Amino acid sequence: MPIDYQQIPSPCFVLEEELLRKNLELIDSVQKAAGCKIILALKGFSMYSAFPIVKEYLSGATASSLNEVKLINDFMGVQSHTYMPAYLDSEFSEILERSSHITFNSLSQWERFKDRVEAFKSANPEHSLSCGIRVNPQYSEVATEMYNPCVPGSRLGVTRDKLPDILPEGVDGIHFHTLCENGSDTLERTLAALEEKFGDLLHQAKWLNMGGGHLVTRKGYDIEKLIKLVSNIRAKYDLEVILEPGSAIAWRTGVLVTTVLDVMDSQGIDVAILDTSFAAHMPDTLEMPYKPAIINAHQEPVAGKPTYRMGGMTCLAGDFMGDYSFDALLAIGDKIIFEDMIHYTMVKTTTFNGVNLPSIGLWNSKGEFKLIRSFGYESFKDRLS
Repeated sequence: MPIDYQQIPSPCFVLEEELLRKNLELIDSVQKAAGCKIILALKGFSMYSAFPIVKEYLSGATASSLNEVKLINDFMGVQSHTYMPAYLDSEFSEILERSSHITFNSLSQWERFKDRVEAFKSANPEHSLSCGIRVNPQYSEVATEMYNPCVPGSRLGVTRDKLPDILPEGVDGIHFHTLCENGSDTLERTLAALEEKFGDLLHQAKWLNMGGGHLVTRKGYDIEKLIKLVSNIRAKYDLEVILEPGSAIAWRTGVLVTTVLDVMDSQGIDVAILDTSFAAHMPDTLEMPYKPAIINAHQEPVAGKPTYRMGGMTCLAGDFMGDYSFDALLAIGDKIIFEDMIHYTMVKTTTFNGVNLPSIGLWNSKGEFKLIRSFGYESFKDRLS
């Protein structure tokens, strides 16, 4: 049943349960066919009220902070796959207790913490814990440097020249993450680079974590190729394969509902000011950058149609996105619905300028809206002192 936007408070992120389940069903079919494990990356989707749905299809999740680890423990009921560029001494004991897999970003990090890992394993033989090292295959097709982990000077992962010919004792796995919303053809070329540099170490490993960036649920993704690639790697090196997509889980599963607060003429450009913010609520649109789609709007200006620049409600001069054309004039109170705003959006929101965070809601499979949470002054105040 289509969303009735008149039921939705504004601004509000709305997750559609049926669309989430559709994605998860596809991803589950891939992991079964390929014989791999696909887990949720919280950095892309941390809406823990939806974790009971995710748990029906996926067996785990991956974290990049202690807070994400705790969220996985508390709301998925499983130990976390954990990777951080660097671990804090004060948090590491808790990381050990709460994780099933820990990936280290460098050999120096491994050397620093390996004794604590071994001590924990000895003291807790019932706790299954496996450690890995992140590698940098020095190959990535990510065009935006901000998102490319293989640029010169990257702090993410170890290059082949820094690793010995034998995996350090106690290191069971190899982890790479060089994709960003890519297809299986990109993965194929990435795996060729990985094998060229790290093939000898893959023969020694028990597991290979291929990280995220596998946009399996995007229309046109070659799923059969992914299944073949994963199956071949598993067989060739006799290891477990893990994928941890962020975007794919919640890809095109929901929207951000906003409202026009004002319409103004700015030196010949019509501007619609919204009750949301690109800088505070949709930062990826400015960072990547990309132009989000709006339902019932033309994504590029159309001659002869009413055209507006979308303005955010903060006082940042650059808090705008444009230009969009509509079939009718916009007026105060009109709904503006931004598509595909669930992954990598909710997790990045801020209260910059004191603006309220968007509410969070679920449009369930019965065609009912459930308001999960709304935010106000306390959410702003609690980030400051």
